[in-house]
Amino acid sequence: MRIIAHRTIVEYGNRYSDAKTALDAWYRVAKAAEWKNFQDVKNTVGSADYARNRRFVFNIKGNDYRLDVKILFVQKIVYIRFIGTHKEYDKIDCPTI
Repeated sequence: MRIIAHRTIVEYGNRYSDAKTALDAWYRVAKAAEWKNFQDVKNTVGSADYARNRRFVFNIKGNDYRLDVKILFVQKIVYIRFIGTHKEYDKIDCPTI
């Protein structure tokens, strides 16, 4: 998969060092993946959840952090939409896209 805004992951990991290893691991797995549908995502990353409108949420570092992405399966693109704590995630508005 092509990850759009890898820089966002790097910068967040640099700011929150306890999340860095888990975010780097997610990036390596997602980049190497060839996801065609949600079941492929779930088979690769068991903590993945479908939010809505092609938005998916991954628990990072034992659910300390959440990674919200938009996946375009046909184009093989993953857009990073949000990285933050579980508490911060609960406050965001997940608009329909």
